[in-house]
Amino acid sequence: QVQLGESGGGLVQAGGSPRLSCAASGSIFSINVMGWYRQAPGKQCELVASITTGVNTNYAASVKGRFTISRDKNTVYLQMNSLKPEDTAVYYCNALLSTNTGWGSRGSISNSWGQGTQVTVSP
Repeated sequence: QVQLGESGGGLVQAGGSPRLSCAASGSIFSINVMGWYRQAPGKQCELVASITTGVNTNYAASVKGRFTISRDKNTVYLQMNSLKPEDTAVYYCNALLSTNTGWGSRGSISNSWGQGTQVTVSP
């Protein structure tokens, strides 16, 4: 069992700089990629940013230069700067990981999701 716990969302004024956090816990052997996705009302879910074990990062064009993703072991952060009303969405944490068999060895691959945290940006 793997859990992803998110925090840091809420109501923010345009131009604000909140930080989202997501901690992965449970039977984890290793995490290959962690990332943030978002879904705005009436829109498809989209990748916001991702980071690999080797700290290679990838950003959506709409957030590049404003958002920064970082990672500390099994916790991933999303520093959001210069927020715009169009950034309003539910933000989901994601982790592509290998589970731990319980004997300290690599188990199956799991694509795990957090429950989502609402970020609302007021004009």
